[in-house]
Amino acid sequence: MVLDFPISKHYYIKDGVVIADINQVKGEDETKRLEKKFGKNRVVFVKTDIADIESFENAFKVTIRHFGNIDILINNAGICNDSIWEKEIDINLKGTVNGMLLGLEKYLKQFKQGNEAVILNTSSVCLIETMSVWPVYVSTKFGILGLTKEWGNDVHYDRTKVKVVAICPGPTYTSISTDLGPGVINQEYEDILASILEELTNRIQSSDFVAKEAIKVIEQAPNGSLWIIEETKEAYQFILPSKI
Repeated sequence: MVLDFPISKHYYIKDGVVIADINQVKGEDETKRLEKKFGKNRVVFVKTDIADIESFENAFKVTIRHFGNIDILINNAGICNDSIWEKEIDINLKGTVNGMLLGLEKYLKQFKQGNEAVILNTSSVCLIETMSVWPVYVSTKFGILGLTKEWGNDVHYDRTKVKVVAICPGPTYTSISTDLGPGVINQEYEDILASILEELTNRIQSSDFVAKEAIKVIEQAPNGSLWIIEETKEAYQFILPSKI
């Protein structure tokens, strides 16, 4: 299944956007860039540690105070560094769980403007590939698949009117891709890593392309569905096999 509808020319969040990130310098720089394009008071930055649920909740509270509503949560933060796997699990998996609990059970459910809100989780195309050198990273992305399928069940949608979907991007030019290097468990993984990085570099896509396809997913994808975005192809649905 391919999403074959046009991309919306308008943001779902009509009033603005909140950037929640632990990197204050990059967050403030991005805020200034977006303000130049969309105007003052349309963009807010909140320094946030998503692995800390109180810090994450503060970002939601700032959003409500500033805009009065929240309709979309892009539940997207992560690192790829198995040499610090405990932190990797805290950010990639625990951070996503925190976003789901705060968004689904509280803020999007209570403060959406219309009849439906959306949570977009970010998994990875590594779900259907073998990376060999980042077993913990890949495991966290499999975990996000499980979170999306379970919370993207109609039982939860019927009581919250919050749709939960996920994108699974292929190699994408972001801070994660530019920081890839020796972040593996031990030295024995280095030779494997070198060959993998070369192959991934040849397939890398822009974050702008992923964002455009993600907008399609937000607009039209069914609750609980998973969408692969790779090699500048249109997003296509990843369907788990039935047990029967």
